[in-house]
Amino acid sequence: MFKHEKQLLKPVSIEKPNPQYAVLLQEQLGGGNGELKAAMQYMSQSFRIKDPAIKDLFMDIAAEELSHLEMVAATINLLNGHDVDYETVSAGEIQTHVILGLNPGLMNSSGYSWTSDYVTVTGDLCADLLSNIASEQRAKVVYEYLYRQIKDKKVRDTIDFLLNREEAHNAMFREAFNKVQDTGSNKDFGVTEDSRLYFNLSTPSPENSFGRTKAEPPSFAHAGK
Repeated sequence: MFKHEKQLLKPVSIEKPNPQYAVLLQEQLGGGNGELKAAMQYMSQSFRIKDPAIKDLFMDIAAEELSHLEMVAATINLLNGHDVDYETVSAGEIQTHVILGLNPGLMNSSGYSWTSDYVTVTGDLCADLLSNIASEQRAKVVYEYLYRQIKDKKVRDTIDFLLNREEAHNAMFREAFNKVQDTGSNKDFGVTEDSRLYFNLSTPSPENSFGRTKAEPPSFAHAGK
């Protein structure tokens, strides 16, 4: 069950309209590393989780990602300025000007529609948690790129909040992974001698590559013949 609270997770505002930047921000609405992808991924993964605490964690973060989606859409609305005018957008996504009346659409910054192909679900908790950790890291990178490309202090404040919440989710998923890292695919596979082999196939190797001397394997492995 879900309940919609009639306020944003954090209020959003802008200093002035900026339709060009609204196009960029569409990436976090309907892009491959955006908020809708995250919400649907974590919710879908939760359906088969048996650990009640971890299941709740996935659902709680999924619900928060939906609130982030709402914040991003509200910011895009403000940035667009509510004037349908294709000349204000020099390149990139123009679909909202011709088919959506500037309503923030479920598409990325190039106008490609959101797809469930973005969502990764394996049914294996270790694999899904590692995928989620990577997803949060990629979302942080996108927000960092967005932050660097806007001078509007109020928009930056919104992005800074969202970026830091992605970091919080990252930490939560890492903690959950530490709890279950010896289960599922981590327990069933990758436990033979072959899983500890290191093949030095980059020869000649530079001195002190990754802090090691020539041909010295990483700490978890031994050299393969």
